[in-house]
Amino acid sequence: MKGIIFDFNGTLYWDSKLHYDAWREFSAILRGKPFSDEEMRDKMFGHTNEDIIEYAIGKKPTKEMVEKYGKEKEALYRKRCLLDPEHFKLAPGATDLLDYLKENNIPHTIATMSEWDNVEFYIKEFHLEKWFDLDKIVYSDGTIPGKPAPDIFIIAADKIGLSPKDCLVVEDAIAGINSAKSAGIGKIIAIASLEPIDFYKKIDGIETIIKDFSEFDRSLLEVPKTNKY
Repeated sequence: MKGIIFDFNGTLYWDSKLHYDAWREFSAILRGKPFSDEEMRDKMFGHTNEDIIEYAIGKKPTKEMVEKYGKEKEALYRKRCLLDPEHFKLAPGATDLLDYLKENNIPHTIATMSEWDNVEFYIKEFHLEKWFDLDKIVYSDGTIPGKPAPDIFIIAADKIGLSPKDCLVVEDAIAGINSAKSAGIGKIIAIASLEPIDFYKKIDGIETIIKDFSEFDRSLLEVPKTNKY
């Protein structure tokens, strides 16, 4: 593969439990009961705040509702991040892999359904500018359909100057894996940051499953002969 696209939440940053806890708490406020494990897996991860809020309240939310509820929930989530300094870091093996990508001029970017307030938070706290061209990060800007729609990975591949078939995607969520498949991504790696490895063995289209980035097979990526990135 000529390039790599990372999901962020639950992939480069293992914050799934923080999102779980924040959405459980907030869904109880919105509808009187927290999301179940199945709802969290199928309706939350990889989806936009608008999608999740619509599911929680059972009707199409207004733009004002999405903005208000989304900001309240994400502020709660970011507070939880800062209150958990032990785990507030990039995933195991991630920095070594990102250093390798940068040193070898391998095209790479992030494709996340997080909104800008969170992306800006990650950039600041994790110093993502060390590894990423910030202009190439794709995030939920209100115009991109949520995963499992293929749009975000098609846009991300274009941002790094590649066809989706020449890209490898690392994902942790079913919605994200289905999005990558629909986008025609060349290879998909599942990272078992929250779900057990056996969970991913039932899903078609996955190249391999890793427990963390120390297990990432770098030979899957082509090192360009000249720097075109």
